[in-house]
Amino acid sequence: MAEDDLNTPESLLPYDEWTQEALRQVVVSALRHVANEGLPGGHHFYITFKTEYPGVNIPDRLKAQYPDEMTIVLQHQFHSLMVDEAGTSMSVGLSFSGVPSTLVIPIAAITGFADPEVRFGLQFHVDVPEPVKVTDIPEPQGDDVPARPNDGPADVVSLDAFRRRQKD
Repeated sequence: MAEDDLNTPESLLPYDEWTQEALRQVVVSALRHVANEGLPGGHHFYITFKTEYPGVNIPDRLKAQYPDEMTIVLQHQFHSLMVDEAGTSMSVGLSFSGVPSTLVIPIAAITGFADPEVRFGLQFHVDVPEPVKVTDIPEPQGDDVPARPNDGPADVVSLDAFRRRQKD
């Protein structure tokens, strides 16, 4: 290891995040291509994603079977593949044990994408945000407590006293 490698300063720019975002666009481009043109030749995709990621919509039985992560294969028997206009989410129809299902997967939930036909693969780091529990929201206290509405008639304030008077 060269001495320069040990003295590399920590970047103040998020290059790792930018790289991940750019590589996710490769996935979006591949999915859009297949949604419009179909899978060419022997190409097929393995897509691994976090099942608990916000916005993932899969049947409860699959979520119970795959509580953390799931891999789907887009090869012969899938339909209705779509990527939303913003490129932030995909949906696809697949059958599991003969039961048709539609899966909605945010692109940010994808941890792995591979096309074994050409030995292409990408890995992504995904942090699943903790769900906010109602008990986690602090109760307002002191000056933070909103005033309760008065049950009586509302006070009407005349703004006439604050208007500039015209000289006659």
